[in-house]
Amino acid sequence: MATERKYPPIETLDRIRKWCDMQERAHSDVRRKLSAWGVYGDETENIIAELISANYLNEERYARAFARGKFRIKHWGWRKIEAGLRAKGVSKFSLKAAREEYDEEDHSDVLYTLLQKKRNTLSEPDPWKRRAKLMRFAAGKGYDFDATRQALDRLGEEED
Repeated sequence: MATERKYPPIETLDRIRKWCDMQERAHSDVRRKLSAWGVYGDETENIIAELISANYLNEERYARAFARGKFRIKHWGWRKIEAGLRAKGVSKFSLKAAREEYDEEDHSDVLYTLLQKKRNTLSEPDPWKRRAKLMRFAAGKGYDFDATRQALDRLGEEED
């Protein structure tokens, strides 16, 4: 069932501009918002084209901001960041741009710190089970196996 239109066309454009001004938005987020406001079809595409031409929407800028924010605030690894961007329908070109924001050295240090904190909260006495729990934790955060193994090896050296 189609939602009844909430705002007249001029007001819709003004409201969506203000909404896009608050933070970077993906095209799919704008489409979802317009759909919730009862705007469909060609009108949605025209509004999105207007937002792009006025530089309110920029997919590459969104992808870079998403990658920086998810790493700095939530400490996500590249795999989880990439999955989040793909879920938003971001292009391969913008994914490559977001990948440039991902610094392997910074991420390995953050992963090491995350694993160190997590290890201190675990009450598992068996070192193999503890290591497996830490591996699952890192995988859930989006870090790859090799980086996690290296960070765990560094943690293991500290224990000795």
